[in-house]
Amino acid sequence: MADTMRAAVVTADGVQVREVPRPAPGPEEVLVRVRAATLNRADLGVAAGHAHGAMGGAGTILGLDFAGEVAAVGSAVTGIKPGDRVTCSGAGGYAEYAVADMGRVMPVPDRNMSWEQAAALPVALGTMHDALVMNGRLAKGESVMILGASSGVGLMALQIAKFLGAATVVGTSTDAGRRARLAEFGADVAVDTKDAGWVDQVLAATGGKGVNLVIDQISGGTINAAMKATAILGRIVNVGRLGGARAEFDFDLHATRRIAYIGVTHRTRSREEIRAEYAAMRRDLWAAVQEGRFGIPIDKVFPLDQAVEALAHMKANQHFGKIALSV
Repeated sequence: MADTMRAAVVTADGVQVREVPRPAPGPEEVLVRVRAATLNRADLGVAAGHAHGAMGGAGTILGLDFAGEVAAVGSAVTGIKPGDRVTCSGAGGYAEYAVADMGRVMPVPDRNMSWEQAAALPVALGTMHDALVMNGRLAKGESVMILGASSGVGLMALQIAKFLGAATVVGTSTDAGRRARLAEFGADVAVDTKDAGWVDQVLAATGGKGVNLVIDQISGGTINAAMKATAILGRIVNVGRLGGARAEFDFDLHATRRIAYIGVTHRTRSREEIRAEYAAMRRDLWAAVQEGRFGIPIDKVFPLDQAVEALAHMKANQHFGKIALSV
């Protein structure tokens, strides 16, 4: 096995695909020969040098989701062996080889599943199970709204909510074409947050009460309208801030509706917390994953050497589902 590999690296001059040292797995890590990686919004922040903590900075290899064959395992790894087809979340996935913590490595559920489809699963499943179930406390028969539902993780959230027995699932998208497709993934109602009457549409769909749970990937200027669309004693889980990290917040509305507002991120989670997140997801969802109940459409596949073009495609925000890199 060569000591170097090709990877998409953050540099002072932007993202470049270059030759870098091949990583070696630690005792509790798995080395994967990457066959596909998928893009996440967080990659744009890392690429631009805006990431917080250990994720960013020059020399960082991009990529949180990847799939391929196990090349080697650490001395403490059990249940995973070289040659296994796996899908993982971790770091450095835009590369020919990447390492993942053993708690975030899962078998590809179907021999006929493409590498790109497999690579689309881990972050979406882990993030949205954590938001809906562990933080959002979704109960069967409740109503749910996914703000930013046409993203890859948003589409997964629709599917998980419906699978777990949500009575009414609302999805939002400001693009008419993408909004029209949300029903395919479990949305009972699709609304446009740029439409002045969108809150009334959500209230009408929930008998005037509002939704019990909001998974918010937008934040920014939509927060007060989102609270108006949330039921008294409802919950809002702040997963993303695509609409802005700061905005005016109506504290009186928040108090009047007695909303639990919950913030989540992976940046401040320990390895043990992330392992627990994935273990909980597999407990609740993995049998359904193996049955083919969940999937995200692949919008476009780029070769690794076109990682910069793939990131530009994501930044343009015209895609539906996941953007992938073939390695």
